[in-house]
Amino acid sequence: MSNIKKAFENGKAFIAFITCGDPDLETTAAAVKAAVENGADLIELGIPFSDPTAEGPVIQGANLRALNGGITTDKIFAFVKELRHDVKIPMVFMTYANVVFSYGAEKFISTCKNIEIDGLILPDLPFEEKEEFQPLCKKYGVDLVSLIAPTSENRIAMIANEAEGFLYIVSSLGVTGTRSEIKTDLASIVKVVRQNTDIPCAIGFGISTPEQAKKMANISDGAIVGSAIVKLLEKHGKDAPRYIGEYVKSMKDALK
Repeated sequence: MSNIKKAFENGKAFIAFITCGDPDLETTAAAVKAAVENGADLIELGIPFSDPTAEGPVIQGANLRALNGGITTDKIFAFVKELRHDVKIPMVFMTYANVVFSYGAEKFISTCKNIEIDGLILPDLPFEEKEEFQPLCKKYGVDLVSLIAPTSENRIAMIANEAEGFLYIVSSLGVTGTRSEIKTDLASIVKVVRQNTDIPCAIGFGISTPEQAKKMANISDGAIVGSAIVKLLEKHGKDAPRYIGEYVKSMKDALK
């Protein structure tokens, strides 16, 4: 059984995204622990990339700050290995195909297994090209998490049918970032997903308030929040973990 499923066993899941190394890895560790202590069910760790095409200005800024601070994939691997002593909930990496390619796909994915990373999200990897990484992910027991966007339409059933871990449903067109309202007909997307797989699905992109999280979790199995958490890191720096803990608690309470 995929370890990721555990995130969805206690009702609606709250999934928190944090960019590794913004402003430094000590703060990342404290932020992850604060999120977990306050009810996060799964942690998405962003590996910074110089051209993060799915990200809006908030997460782009976090990527740049981390890279300018000297963050590397190797440093992140060592950091996660250490973090695993304290953090037992499922964790996945979110990064870009080029990061995996340039590191060496087999070396990257086998290391994920060794440091107990449960899944990999690559927003720039088209479903039709997942064979680049799928066999290696299977070999090492790392779930390759698929994304479904509002534009997926007639591909939703096909993507859902082959899904692993959980399905990441993108709430709206464009890049990550907070939105005042989400207008996509997500219920009909989830309906097609449910007809084709029993793997849980969570909605992300644009969710920042407890009200939005509750609305999204009512339709799906959970809510994913990134930019709102990264904004707290940008604003409070090393003091952010305390604020992240309070924020995660308010979001998790809304899902109960």
